[in-house]
Amino acid sequence: MRSTANRQHGMLAPMALTLSHTTGQGTPQVRDVTIGDLLREAAAQTPDRIALIEGIADAGARRQWTFAEMLADAERCARALLTRYEKGERVACWAHNIPEWVLLEYGCALAGLVIVTVNPAYRADEVHYVLTQSKAAGLFVVPDFRGNPMLSVAQELHPNCPELREITRFDQWADFLATGDPETELPVVDPGDPVMLQYTSGTTGFPKGAFLHHRGLHNNAHHFLDRMGLIDGAVYVNTMPLFHTAGSAMGVLGCLAQKNTMVVVEAFEPGFVLELIETYKGNGMVGVPTMLIAMIEHSAFSTTDLSSVSGICSGGSLVPEQLVRTFEAEIGAPFTIVYGQTECSPVASMTRPTDSIEDKAGTIGQLMPHVEARIVDPETNEAVPVGVVGEFVTRGYHLMHGYFEMPEQTAETIDADGWLHTGDLAAMDERGYVTIEGRLKDMIIRGGENIYPKELEELLFVHETVGEVAVVGLPDEKWGETIGAFVRPAPDHAIDKSELFAYMRDRLAPHKTPRHWFEVKEFPLTGSGKIQKFKLRDQWINGEWHEL
Repeated sequence: MRSTANRQHGMLAPMALTLSHTTGQGTPQVRDVTIGDLLREAAAQTPDRIALIEGIADAGARRQWTFAEMLADAERCARALLTRYEKGERVACWAHNIPEWVLLEYGCALAGLVIVTVNPAYRADEVHYVLTQSKAAGLFVVPDFRGNPMLSVAQELHPNCPELREITRFDQWADFLATGDPETELPVVDPGDPVMLQYTSGTTGFPKGAFLHHRGLHNNAHHFLDRMGLIDGAVYVNTMPLFHTAGSAMGVLGCLAQKNTMVVVEAFEPGFVLELIETYKGNGMVGVPTMLIAMIEHSAFSTTDLSSVSGICSGGSLVPEQLVRTFEAEIGAPFTIVYGQTECSPVASMTRPTDSIEDKAGTIGQLMPHVEARIVDPETNEAVPVGVVGEFVTRGYHLMHGYFEMPEQTAETIDADGWLHTGDLAAMDERGYVTIEGRLKDMIIRGGENIYPKELEELLFVHETVGEVAVVGLPDEKWGETIGAFVRPAPDHAIDKSELFAYMRDRLAPHKTPRHWFEVKEFPLTGSGKIQKFKLRDQWINGEWHEL
């Protein structure tokens, strides 16, 4: 039997694996530099190359920055930040995809600060939690977005956020930049310093802030675009939200590492994205399957020139084989799939453009460079033979430092040997290709968005009409999964679907609100009294449930 750790320094391991334990190839290297170092390098080597384009509907109003201009504005941002905050403090960003978001990300990196990303769809309670748990000293916010009155919400929350010293409006960005002292010396920053705090939930249902560092984020992003096949100087259309690692890490930092031109899309709309690809001769983009389907189905698709596209990537869920064939045939570019978690900076495994359709549709490919992973027995924590299902665990340069000020939750996720336990059930074949088989935790993935049932259940439990509830992911052709709420009414109460829907919608981001509601008289239970959610799901699939 060969070693349990088969290291792949080329495209494939020279010998077949016998145990589900391997490490990704040895190239590209892991560079021990900061995000600021990369920005200065790009500005020195390609100062006049367009680095950033504002992807808004009004073509005449689109702004753009060269790498030299982007560095200059990022340094002005860093100096303005340092008039207000100390190195290591957290600064939250609550906005949709705007160029200033990217400049703030770079400014924080140069100033030694940590940017805290906040979903622009969040409501007051969710934002309050993030601001207080992260102990954010500052908040940058847009006035509003898609009907969410963000600035007024932030101002109302301010007195109840004891660590929050200042709120800065993005629509007053020029005034903010002018407050910096040009003579201020920027601090020395280490590649291992934290630079981003991304909130993700877990089995407890309480959001946890993944503390991510320079080294993990920019190297992982570089390796992602390299495997996708985008070369130095490519044009990348960034459709993913910047509050996600898919947008702010894979997109922003991948383009920085590759010195690519990035078109940051204000908000996804299929016809608009098609126009941007044609206008700027886009070479690549990432989109969850629902986004790509919407583009193909759009009336402008057949008349849009997509000949420049050389790579399309998706993640969040596996894509059926026929859909992979459709994407490659219709868009005319190789398709790849990524797998990861925020805690992994975020990509752990990815298919290649040259992989077979079967591997692209049925697996998450091989491990990323320098990433080590095993499939382990959840009970013994030992690596299982190839082909056997177990939990996917990983370790390496890419892992977060931990969850911000949550040592117990960190210890539950990263064990004493440095392995991060993903909670995903997977199997590995003799080539090192990994297949996701299910989840130890009951997370719902709706259109690429992770939704954690316990958060929703705890909110519903508070409602006086709810006696007991189980939130379950139900199969959906468009979104992958949709949210179903199975509710047993409290004694002497009746379930009003409209009332509960409005109650949830007022308190959570819209995508978290259950769309399907069912009244339950008695839940299927385990011997220990726990609700068997898989039975509810199976019963729904078999047509045994009828909606309210």
